[in-house]
Amino acid sequence: MLEHLERQKSLTANQWKICAAATIGDMLDFFDFYLIGFVLAFIVKGWNLTYGQSGLILLSSGIAAPLGSMFWGWMADRIGRRKVMILTVLNFSVPTGLMALTPDNGWLFLSVCRFFVGMGVTGLYTVDILIVQEFVPASRRGRITGLTTALLPAGTLLGALSGAYLEHYIGWRGLFVVGLMPAALTLLIRAWVPESPHWLISKGRLDEARKSLAWALQTDPATIELPPAAPPAAPVKWTELFKYPRSLAVSCLVGLSQTGSVGVTLWITTLFVLVLKVTPADASFLVIWVGIAGILGRFFCSWLSDAVGRRRGILFVCVMAAICCSLAGYLNSIFIGGVSMFFFLVLAQQFFGNGGYAIVGPYMAEVWPSNLRASGMGVGYGVGNLGKFIGPAGLAVIAGSSNFMSPKATLDALIPAMNYFSLWYVLAALAIWFLGFETRGRTIQEIDGELKASRAKASAS
Repeated sequence: MLEHLERQKSLTANQWKICAAATIGDMLDFFDFYLIGFVLAFIVKGWNLTYGQSGLILLSSGIAAPLGSMFWGWMADRIGRRKVMILTVLNFSVPTGLMALTPDNGWLFLSVCRFFVGMGVTGLYTVDILIVQEFVPASRRGRITGLTTALLPAGTLLGALSGAYLEHYIGWRGLFVVGLMPAALTLLIRAWVPESPHWLISKGRLDEARKSLAWALQTDPATIELPPAAPPAAPVKWTELFKYPRSLAVSCLVGLSQTGSVGVTLWITTLFVLVLKVTPADASFLVIWVGIAGILGRFFCSWLSDAVGRRRGILFVCVMAAICCSLAGYLNSIFIGGVSMFFFLVLAQQFFGNGGYAIVGPYMAEVWPSNLRASGMGVGYGVGNLGKFIGPAGLAVIAGSSNFMSPKATLDALIPAMNYFSLWYVLAALAIWFLGFETRGRTIQEIDGELKASRAKASAS
C-alpha cells in the first residue's frame, strides 16, 4: 500500500495541506510559548514581582517542555498522530487563554498555566514532524519536513509585534485572549490532516489506512490494493526504547545541539550593547537580523538534508556553527570595512546552528522503528530541550553569576562562554559521526526493517 507514496513525482494539493497545517501549528505554538515574555514586561513592575516569582513564571514552561514531548510522543504511538495533534493544540492554547483571567498579583496562577503551555508546545512539535514524514515519499522527506520547522522563529516575531502594537489597545489580558486563537487550528487539522496510514497499518486498520492514503494522493481508494493480512498489532511499551541504544544516544546527543543556539540567543542583545557600543534599542533591532538568519538557515538546511544526506548535513552545520561561535568570541573587537566580525559571525552561527534544527528535528524521528517513532522522537526532543536549562546555567557559572535564568553578561566571560556554547555543537557532530546512520532516500519501512534486524542480531549474540 505504501509503495504508492514512493512512486510520487510531485506532492498533491492534499499533501501540501497536511504540510501547511503542521507549519502553521509550529509557528502558532511558539507564538503562545514566547508570548509570556512580552506580557511579563507589562506586569512585573505593577505587581512588584520578585526575581524568584518572575523566574518561576518563565521556568515553569521550560520544566514542562521535556515532559510534554515525552508524554505526547508516547501517546501518539498509542492513540494516533491526528488525535494527539489536536490535543496538543488545545493543551497550549486553552491555558494561554485562561491566563486572561489571572487575578492581580496572581503569579502562581500564571506559573501553573505556563506549565501546561510548555507541555503542549513541545508535544505538537514532536507529532507534526512525524505526520508530515508519514505522508511524503522518502525522496522528499528531509526537505519537506525541514520546511515544516522553517517558520518556528516567526512565532517569536508575532509575539513581539503583538506586544508592541496590540497591548496598547487590548491590554495584557487581551494578548492572552489572542493566544487562545490557535485553538481554531484544530478545525484546520480536522479538515486537512487524516490519520497516518503508517500508524493505521501498525494497528491492523487496513481499510482506514487505504482511505487515508487515497485522500492524500487524491485517488480512488479502489486503486490501492489491500494486503492479504494485517501485521499483528503489538502494544507499545515505552521501555522498548532502551532496546535501541544507538537510536537513543544519537537522537539525544544531536538534540542537545540546541544548547548553543539557546545560550547565544539568551545573551545576544546584551552582548550587542557591550561589544558594538550601541543602545539597547539599536541592539534589539540587530536581533531581528539574527532571527532572519535563523529562518534562512532553516530553508538552506531543509535543502541540504536531501542534497547531501542527514549524516553529512548535520555534521557540516554543527562544525560550522561551532567554528563561528568560537571565532565570534576571539574576534569580537575586529572590524573589517566597518563591519563587526562579531555581528557577522553571530549571524553565521545562527544560520548554521539555529537552521540546523531543520535537519536535526526530523532526524530524531527517523532513527526509530515505526512502532516507536513518536515515543523516540519525544525522548530525543525532550532531552534536547534540557539545553534551555544547560545553556543559561553554564553561562551563569562562567560569568560568576547567581542568576541562572538571566545571568549578567560581561566581556570577561565572552570568550569562554562562546567556547562553551560551541562545545555542544562539537558533541552533536561527534555523535552523528560515530553513532549516526544515514536515512536519506530510505523508506520508513526500510529503516524499520534494518533497526529490528540489528536488534535481533544483538539479542542473539
